[in-house]
Amino acid sequence: MAQEIHAPIAHGGALSEAIARFGGTASEWLDLSTGISPFSLPLPELPADCWRCLPEQAEVQRVCELAKRHYGASVVPVAVPGTQAAIQLLPFLAPNASEVAIVSPTYGEYARAYERMDMTVDPVGTLDAAAATRAGVAILANPNNPDGRETQRDDVFGFVRSQRHRLVIVDEAFADMRQDLSMVGAAGMEPNLVVMRSFGKFFGLAGLRLGFVFAEAGLAKILSERLGPWAVSGPSLAIAAHAFSRLDLINEIRSKLDKAHIMTRSALKMARVPIVGETALFFYCEVGDGAAVRDMLASHKLLVRAFDHSPSRIRIGLAPDELSAVRLRETLRLMEPRTS
Repeated sequence: MAQEIHAPIAHGGALSEAIARFGGTASEWLDLSTGISPFSLPLPELPADCWRCLPEQAEVQRVCELAKRHYGASVVPVAVPGTQAAIQLLPFLAPNASEVAIVSPTYGEYARAYERMDMTVDPVGTLDAAAATRAGVAILANPNNPDGRETQRDDVFGFVRSQRHRLVIVDEAFADMRQDLSMVGAAGMEPNLVVMRSFGKFFGLAGLRLGFVFAEAGLAKILSERLGPWAVSGPSLAIAAHAFSRLDLINEIRSKLDKAHIMTRSALKMARVPIVGETALFFYCEVGDGAAVRDMLASHKLLVRAFDHSPSRIRIGLAPDELSAVRLRETLRLMEPRTS
C-alpha cells in the first residue's frame, strides 16, 4: 500500500517564505537559491490558438523531434510537464522492483517518489556501490544536485551495460553545458536506460514546466499512458519549438552563463568562501554552519540554499550581472570569520 507523506521537501526559490520571515519586497531580494539560469529565453509572440485549443498530437511530435535533435538523442522523447512530474511516475517503469539505489546525497524527490510506493530506498555513494545492492532500479543525477559531482560517461555506460537486470535512470537536468557527460544518445538503444532532461533550467523558463524523457519504446509507452492526454500545454510546446529552432539564442544563453559563472566564482573567491562543488548553474560552498549563514544572508535580502544532509554547506546560484556579483561578494564578506 502506497505511503502518504505529508511533509514537503524544501526546495530553492521559496522567496515568498523568505520575505514573510525576513521582510522586504521581492524587488529588494537577490534570489540565488536555485540552479535555474538567471537569463530567460526571449519569448516569441504566441498564436492565439495555442492558448485557446488543446495541443494537437502533431505539434507534440514536432517538438519532440526538435528535442531529439537539440539534445543529440537516438530516439524521440516523451514530453512531460516538467521532469518533476516524470519523477513521480518513475516507480511505474519497474513495477516489480522492491528496492531502489540512489546515488546520494542528491535531489530529495527521487526517494520520495519511491517511498510513496512502499519501496525500499538505498542511498549509495557511487554507481559501484549501487551494483552491490539488490535494487532493481538505480538513479544517478549527472551532474549531481546539489554538489555538482560528475560521473564520466564511460563509467555510466559501463554500469548500464553491466547491469542489464536493473533499470538505470539518469537525471541530466544540469547537463546542458556538459554534453560530454550525457547519456541521452544511448537512451533507447540500451533497453534498461532512461534519461531525463529539463527544459526550464538552461532556458531560464522553469515556470513553463517542461521536460523530456528518453527511453526505449516500451518504457516510453508506460510513461505516456500514465501521463494521459494533453500533458504538456500548447504555450509550452510553442515556446520549446521556438527555442530549439534558434541556435543563435542558444549560443547567446551559453555565453551569458559562462560570463555569469566567472563573475560568481570570482565573487566567492574574493569573499574567501571555499567552493567544494559546482555546475554551470550553481556553486556548492563550505561555510561551517549552512543554516546560520543562509539566515545571515537572508537578513541582507540575499537568498541561498542550505541542506539538512550537508549542514555545513550552502548552494549559491549564478549572479546575473556585475552589480549582483558585487552584492554577493560584499554580503559574504560579513561572514569571513566563519570561512577563513
